[in-house]
Amino acid sequence: MALPEQGSAWPPPRWAPHYAQIRVDDAWYSGDRRRLAQAHGTHEQAAGRRRLWGRRTAEPRTGRPDHRLHVPLAGDIAATSADLLFADMPAVTVEDTATQDRLDVLLAEGRAQQVLLSGAEQAAALSGVYLRATWDRDLVPRPFLTVVQPDQAIPEFRFGMLRAVTFWRELDGSTPSAVWRHVERHEPGRIVHALYEGTPDNVGRRVPLAEHPDTADLAGSLDTDGDSIATGIQALTAAYVPNMLPNRLHRAAPIGRSDYAAPIYDQLDALDEVWTSWMRDIRLARARLIVPDGYLRGNGPGGGATFDQDREVWTTLHMPPTDSTGITLSQFDIRVEEHQRTAEALTRQAAQSAGYSPQSFGLDGEGQPVTATEINSRDARSMVTRRKKVGYWRGPVADMCHVLLLLDAAHFGARIMPDRPRVEFGDGVAESEQATATTLDLLARAGAVSTATKVKILHPEWDDTAVQAEVAAILAETGAGAPDPVGSFPMSA
Repeated sequence: MALPEQGSAWPPPRWAPHYAQIRVDDAWYSGDRRRLAQAHGTHEQAAGRRRLWGRRTAEPRTGRPDHRLHVPLAGDIAATSADLLFADMPAVTVEDTATQDRLDVLLAEGRAQQVLLSGAEQAAALSGVYLRATWDRDLVPRPFLTVVQPDQAIPEFRFGMLRAVTFWRELDGSTPSAVWRHVERHEPGRIVHALYEGTPDNVGRRVPLAEHPDTADLAGSLDTDGDSIATGIQALTAAYVPNMLPNRLHRAAPIGRSDYAAPIYDQLDALDEVWTSWMRDIRLARARLIVPDGYLRGNGPGGGATFDQDREVWTTLHMPPTDSTGITLSQFDIRVEEHQRTAEALTRQAAQSAGYSPQSFGLDGEGQPVTATEINSRDARSMVTRRKKVGYWRGPVADMCHVLLLLDAAHFGARIMPDRPRVEFGDGVAESEQATATTLDLLARAGAVSTATKVKILHPEWDDTAVQAEVAAILAETGAGAPDPVGSFPMSA
């Protein structure tokens, strides 16, 4: 699609079902009780469902407090997915040394790891994200990487590959009856900007960019055609990263699916039901005193009566001495074990349905240090899911790093050779210091490793200069670097 036609429905009808599903995923990801009730309430009341968050039990007019509790397992699943991918920044390398140095600067100063970590978490929850390379000379003198949410994008695919994408956002000053939308269309070689004034379900009419303060600065940077900015490169300045493929609900388009799309909504809702029931047991099991009316002290007309549990002296009560009525303690049992086992079972099943091992969420673990091999064995399902997602992320990350280099050369005069970099992810697990030390000791005894290699294994984040300095210090301390006292002196026959 080109820019939206004036007066057309928004979002486009083709993408409305996808946006609706994202709203449900976003409600669970956010953990916001109001969003959960809104996402499930209307549909499930009409369908006769009895999910916890589909019940109207806490409306203000009932006067009853809302005791429903939420366990943020959905957010934990998304965060775990991101941690498995980008807790360590992948190695992004090119052949040319000067280009590599500049790429390192662009990624470090652009906080690329934080951007990718945030994007991976949102992709796990919302089915995918878009990586966008952009620049702002008034902000920083270099291009940088950003993330765009999937429900703020209208993509165009050809043979499963992204050929163009239209991003949009609602601007400040929008009201329930009038909505300002900034539309940003990325095509090979240019970025088109437009401003629309419409309603929540209609894009409305196109107006000049200068009519809203958030887009006014773009008006002065457009090319002579009046609505676009030339990128100076032929590569597309945006890339789509699906969380997982295929999407089982929308198979016609190559869009990703959420980690919650197993689906695990019933399990998440049941877990909240268990926690709500558990806390209800605790609430009902509070120790309560049942006392005769005579034990209460009147607070005057209209003030009711209260019982002072700290009072030490009581006046004589008019009651027979043989009457057993007195202060009675009421306290119920709490079904701790039943609730705990049920909660753990639901958490385990939800994690497995989402593609992860229960151990990734602290279940079935003993909290002891383990080796990378043991972690891979216990977290086999999580590692398989991670390897799948690495395949989805590697290409778009390489594409956008290449675009950053191209934009840097085209707009900021960088004297580099902007080749497409290689992106290599680590193994996703870290051995304990004890396990690393044991490995190095065995390799050293076998004479199969040099001092420089041992230092690199121990400090993989160090560059060659730091490694050589550490090697020299080790050899000097151990005396292994001392010159041979015999040297080349000839031995007698």
